[in-house]
Amino acid sequence: MSVGYAYLPIAFCFGLAGGIVGKVKGSSFWLWFVISGLVPIYGLFAAIAYRFETKELRRACPRCGKVTKIYDALCTRCGMELELPEVAIVSEAMEARGERGWPADRQEAQRPQMSS
Repeated sequence: MSVGYAYLPIAFCFGLAGGIVGKVKGSSFWLWFVISGLVPIYGLFAAIAYRFETKELRRACPRCGKVTKIYDALCTRCGMELELPEVAIVSEAMEARGERGWPADRQEAQRPQMSS
């Protein structure tokens, strides 16, 4: 087995690991498979350091109502330029856990307690 062929199983294993990590974080398996396979060690570290897509806050487009990630600048349905909203919609991960998210939690914490 020559030196060039020894690289292929290593690249495949790193690609597979990077793809699995990317999929768990809510991103594309194939994108992280290719990145981690082409640049084995650094690609896997990049997949590990990449953000969790399911933990990102969301917002609704004021024109068409499509829910997008808060960091999106344009609505993918109608093309409207989106400004940073006053109130964000909770992320998919928080919604699954039943949390209300920001700013509802902050407003509840700042609300004065009424005594009897």
